[in-house]
Amino acid sequence: MSSAEKPSAFGVFIRGVAMGAADVVPGVSGGTVAFITGIYEQLLDAIKSINPTALMVLVKQGPKACWHYINGGFLLALLLGVFTSIVSLARVISYLLDHQPLLLWAFFFGLIAASSLHMGRQIKQWQPLTVGVLLLGGLIACFITEIKPSELTPSLLLYFLAGAIAICAMILPGISGSFILVLMGMYQHVLAAVKSFDWLTLMVFAAGCGIGLLSFAHFLSWLFRRFHDLTLALLTGFLIGSLNLVWPWKQTLSYYQNSKGESLALTQQNVLPWHYSELVGVPAQGVYCFMLMLVGLLLVILLEKWGDSLAAKA
Repeated sequence: MSSAEKPSAFGVFIRGVAMGAADVVPGVSGGTVAFITGIYEQLLDAIKSINPTALMVLVKQGPKACWHYINGGFLLALLLGVFTSIVSLARVISYLLDHQPLLLWAFFFGLIAASSLHMGRQIKQWQPLTVGVLLLGGLIACFITEIKPSELTPSLLLYFLAGAIAICAMILPGISGSFILVLMGMYQHVLAAVKSFDWLTLMVFAAGCGIGLLSFAHFLSWLFRRFHDLTLALLTGFLIGSLNLVWPWKQTLSYYQNSKGESLALTQQNVLPWHYSELVGVPAQGVYCFMLMLVGLLLVILLEKWGDSLAAKA
């Protein structure tokens, strides 16, 4: 990628803010934001450059050469954006999940629906195998969203493992790392650690994320090089299948108690908005929800046009 194609440090920071905001919410992937804003492959290249060769460059040529080798400016700006967003939005997202869940999920439904269309358009050649892989991705995502969440007793080792597993999902467009944490029963614990600035827990979780990220980025980059269209088809399927999770109108069929004695949803089913009020006894907010879905769609279209304008200037 030429320097003209690379976004400015501020542009990368803003993308990081958007990625962090997406990763806070179960069902939305920061990898999706990276993809539609045009930095996904640059992100993978930067991550996989953190390897033994980088250490050799550091020893032989010094810190400046090593920083350039790993594209340190890009990674620093992106991580600062992600960190800023997560810290500042954790409380806001928690509040919205508790008090305005329909509106929040409607907005993200629109984002993901538009993102799946965007990703599908990047596939160069549609063949029967490509369609089959897309359907497989959709079925896998639907299956994952139907898995019942578990409840684990948190420990530092568990935070480390949760970070290593969730980060792999976070950089995959269509698979939400936050939702993987929900399935593991760790989402509330991690969110609480962020809100309370529990630095020891956060450092252990971040260490797990780092190990998982460095390991998985190489594999994912290899897939893009060898099986570009099939990989995109699988990820597009993941996005389409994840719409099952973020559909705003759900009826809770059963509950479970977590370690704090709180009652949380165990099994849910999607319902139509005009049946929601009757079944749940809560206003469906249909007009506002559909408006926010449209806002999410338009936001992705604007991000696409932004990416296109950057490419045109290259």
